[in-house]
Amino acid sequence: MNRINGNDLIELGYQQNAILGVALKINKKRVGFTRDQMMQKYKEVLEHPEQFVADPLFARLAALIIKGVEEETHIIPLRTAALPYVTYGAENIEEGALKQMDTAMKLPVAVAGALMPDAHQGYGLPIGGVLATKNAVIPYGVGVDIGCRMALSVYDLPESYYIQHHDLLQGILTKESMFGAGRGFTGSYRSEHAVLDNTLFKEHQFIQSLKDKAWAQLGTSGGGNHFVEFGIIRFEEEDTVLNIPKGNYLALLTHSGSRGLGATIAGHYTRLAKELCTLPYEAQHLAYLDLSSEAGQEYWLAMNLAGDYASACHEIIHHKIARALGAEVLARVENHHNFAWKEQWNGEEVIVHRKGATPAGKGVMGIIPGSMTAPGFLVRGKGVAAAINSAAHGAGRLMSRTQAIKTLDNTAIAEVLQQHKVTLIGGGKDEAPMAYKNIHAVMHAQSDLVDIVATFEPKMVRMADDGSKED
Repeated sequence: MNRINGNDLIELGYQQNAILGVALKINKKRVGFTRDQMMQKYKEVLEHPEQFVADPLFARLAALIIKGVEEETHIIPLRTAALPYVTYGAENIEEGALKQMDTAMKLPVAVAGALMPDAHQGYGLPIGGVLATKNAVIPYGVGVDIGCRMALSVYDLPESYYIQHHDLLQGILTKESMFGAGRGFTGSYRSEHAVLDNTLFKEHQFIQSLKDKAWAQLGTSGGGNHFVEFGIIRFEEEDTVLNIPKGNYLALLTHSGSRGLGATIAGHYTRLAKELCTLPYEAQHLAYLDLSSEAGQEYWLAMNLAGDYASACHEIIHHKIARALGAEVLARVENHHNFAWKEQWNGEEVIVHRKGATPAGKGVMGIIPGSMTAPGFLVRGKGVAAAINSAAHGAGRLMSRTQAIKTLDNTAIAEVLQQHKVTLIGGGKDEAPMAYKNIHAVMHAQSDLVDIVATFEPKMVRMADDGSKED
């Protein structure tokens, strides 16, 4: 079946509103029509909807066109013009991400926004988008992988330890981590953590149904760009805040989120938001929940639980690996994205969504990774108001996953890994170094937002090897 998309129907004269969405859903049910025949039907319905009011396939579409989408769906109007916002590294950000941010800044609840230099197109709010709203939370502004985060442990082990104990470290990564969508531990291999005692697992029927999955996946990582990796962190000078002398140390860096728990919460409340908050077609994924409502309060509590759960997963992974190493942890730093925070903005409380963006308030520590062969950076925020106290969360994708899989060559990827002396366990073409933007360009574009404290060089990377995406 040849696909018909929104642009095809827009060329026929359909507007970017709920009517377009209904028309596209009809296409999924078509039986017995070729693509050309279906396009002709769409054209006829648009021009003469009264002739299709009894048609079993097109009746609802025809009724919407006749009555008008505003009357039928009670759409909440957007602002006529987007509120102004600051873009960092605009020359390397795709058009789709800019359009999505413009749409977000037209929301009636929008207060302020910023776009980070690693930004690329996503669903609703672009990845790398920061959006402050008034008393409203947007599930897709948070993202599917709620509370996804970076965590770094710096060990009391010198750089030479990596070379001398390469095989030992590879064994530890393989034994003490688990990857892949849907995967989890069973029986005595499951971990215990206080996060499972959260009252929502007892008091909220929907959350209660997710407890067993949450327990099984506690201490695991998802698919896609999630990783657990050893590397060398280089402090060019002593950091008195972390109390780490100048030098090079073995370190562990992890990236993953709230697994199936967070994904299920995100899906549930996104559907609910779309039912309660009908926006024009181009903004449908930005449906929001009023924080004064029962649904808004429910999502807020569930989102925070998912964030705590993601943190617990990292805590368990880092504890297991430190124990296996028998090493002392000199410092541990953690930051998260795909979340919403209550913060002050121009003297009033707002809800700050950071979808793929790192908190960077004054003095706030963060970790900004590159790729499996590019350096990451331990940073300290400068607290820039124009950026809503935020920074990039990584290099950002240069290629979509589909494009990377179709165009990149395994031999070329292996050569790049060898050049950088990186050992890869698992992983796929969609996570190849070439699929990501230049991290140095990203860091240059946000030099006003963060100070670099240390540089992390990946050496041994463990990722999912089943091609699964993030939960």
